[in-house]
Amino acid sequence: MKSWREIQEFLQYDIWRWTSKELQGANIIKRFGLSVLKTLILVVRGFNSKQLNMTANALTYNLVFAIIPILAMVLAIAKGFGFAEIIETHLQQVIPDGFNMMPEVMGMINRYLETAQGGAFIGIGLLILIWAVYSFFRNVEQAFNAIWDVRQSRSIIRQLTTYIAVLFLVPVLIIASTGLTIIVHSTIEAVPLLARMSQWHSALVRLAQFVLVWAVFLWMYMAIPNTKVHLHSALFPALMMGTLFQLLQMLSMYVIVFLGRTSIVYGAFATIPIVMMWLQWTCLLILIGAEMSFAIQNNEQFEYEKDLEKMSRRYKDFLTLYLLHRIIARFENDEVPYMATELAHENNLPIRLVNQLLNRLVEVGLLRTVYVEQKEDKTYQPALDTHKITVGMVIERIDKQGVEEFLRGAEPDMLAFWQRFLQLKDEHNTLKNVLVTELKS
Repeated sequence: MKSWREIQEFLQYDIWRWTSKELQGANIIKRFGLSVLKTLILVVRGFNSKQLNMTANALTYNLVFAIIPILAMVLAIAKGFGFAEIIETHLQQVIPDGFNMMPEVMGMINRYLETAQGGAFIGIGLLILIWAVYSFFRNVEQAFNAIWDVRQSRSIIRQLTTYIAVLFLVPVLIIASTGLTIIVHSTIEAVPLLARMSQWHSALVRLAQFVLVWAVFLWMYMAIPNTKVHLHSALFPALMMGTLFQLLQMLSMYVIVFLGRTSIVYGAFATIPIVMMWLQWTCLLILIGAEMSFAIQNNEQFEYEKDLEKMSRRYKDFLTLYLLHRIIARFENDEVPYMATELAHENNLPIRLVNQLLNRLVEVGLLRTVYVEQKEDKTYQPALDTHKITVGMVIERIDKQGVEEFLRGAEPDMLAFWQRFLQLKDEHNTLKNVLVTELKS
């Protein structure tokens, strides 16, 4: 039996040394098991490092302020198409019955719309409404981008067009779900055998609701992050978290009964902490699903992760020169240039490391990125005459990458030491045989 130390060693090091290329030759059970275990490790790590619980709390707070303006705009759009009653009916299904909130919610929404129609929203009121909706969607996008390590958000124009599309998409999905339910009803009534089996009726209607929720979660995981999310990466999290969301609704009545004793403390406000808890759990489920989607798509990014943190400068220089050699060889043979993923898979290297080294070569002016029709991603070519690229040039440019002499108020002794270091480096071309004491001028 393995000791706890051996298990830790496996989870921290050994499992990440199984690259995707090596796993292609393994049996399906081992390949699937290691992939699932890697994903779980990344999800747990991301939950802690990215503080998803705190992010869910922040989104819950934003949602409380934005939910009425968002629903008001959705209902206004639905009224324009004549589907307001369908939307209201669906809202009654989404919000757990035990909350007893629908009359108050619909009252607030209708007052919003009546005030807007009366013209009182002209000016500041309208700006506050739009800002509440925009701010919530922007915070959601920022939360998803943080999970995906995306540092650049969409432009303001793309944000507005995306958010407006969402407001139009929600009524369409609800109407589509209602249409699917109607089709289920008519099919059951048309088939006598199904009509006599009432349990099939409720099961198929429930399935239609699940399909709608799955579609919404899938759209969120693919469209909200400002990066390309593959379908296979978002599909399983959408199915899993969408199902848990539905189960959360089903269990809400039991939770309300269990927490009913809060009425002793909160009195008429007893519903408020329960609603906040329900919203917080919903936001947390959504964020965990986004983290799972990121982990599925970026398993390869974390191969040899702990080893890379301890990699020597010499070995990194060697790998940099080797990748540059492969790119130059393909260029001189007039072949289609390499993508980073191709270099990683052909040489059984972590894609994260390959991207780091190639980006550094681009930054120092030894490589340039090009896009070719045969490739789906950017490729790399030499940025200089290949007959002029020497090992010394590569090492020197890497050494000089970044800023120098940025310290303010440096001691004169330190400045003299730096100048002497540069002088001897130029004179000897290498400081291998120079004593450290000789650097003192």
